Amino acid sequence: MGLTLKQVVPWGRSLADYRQMFALTDRDLEASILDCAGGPSSFNAEATAQGTSVISCDPIYQFSVEEIQQRIQDTYPKIIAALEDNRDRFVWNQLTSPHHLGEVRLATMDRFLEDFPQGIQQKRYLTQTLPELPFETGQFDLALCGHLLFSYSQQLNLDVHLKAIQELARVAREVRIFPIVTNFAGDISPHLTPILEQLPQAGYHLTVEPVPYEFQRGGNEMLRVVPPNLG
Repeated sequence: MGLTLKQVVPWGRSLADYRQMFALTDRDLEASILDCAGGPSSFNAEATAQGTSVISCDPIYQFSVEEIQQRIQDTYPKIIAALEDNRDRFVWNQLTSPHHLGEVRLATMDRFLEDFPQGIQQKRYLTQTLPELPFETGQFDLALCGHLLFSYSQQLNLDVHLKAIQELARVAREVRIFPIVTNFAGDISPHLTPILEQLPQAGYHLTVEPVPYEFQRGGNEMLRVVPPNLG
């Protein structure tokens, strides 16, 4: 059964967000990057415009601009309402309220929608999903995965997480995953400890590192993974 647009909760983030979420340096942005589960983020558009080599993959890219735009409009009020109901679980500093956040995210997703048709033609947006990717081993310098693994720990079991991380580490020389807490609840993912125990036994080098991004309270750490041949 294929993905339907009703299953998608589109929520995009910017290059500035990615810099903080994944502790990206200027040098990192000179590398070849895979953005896995990129969704309607403007990261690809913004990074490409400044000369970074980025491929984003997400099953949402099978849909048209109009379909994605409609889904954004349909889900936007529900996301804002959920944020209002859970205000105490988030840090309201630069973003002062759920509606302020919503305005920022809509602008980010508009930038994505503007870039999407050209990006599809240039094969910068690909309809692919974990845990199997069509890329060559070591094709990318860096793979980023935001707000999918660990965030959706209830929906994605430990086995899926292990296979997904190993696949990301197959296609890239380094993997960064953010955050390591679950959606809304804000608890450290129950999958994190077994992953930290099992993957090093197979030669992977794993570290949990603080990052300068915290919107979900307590969600200010990423997992960095280096594959066995490079660890």
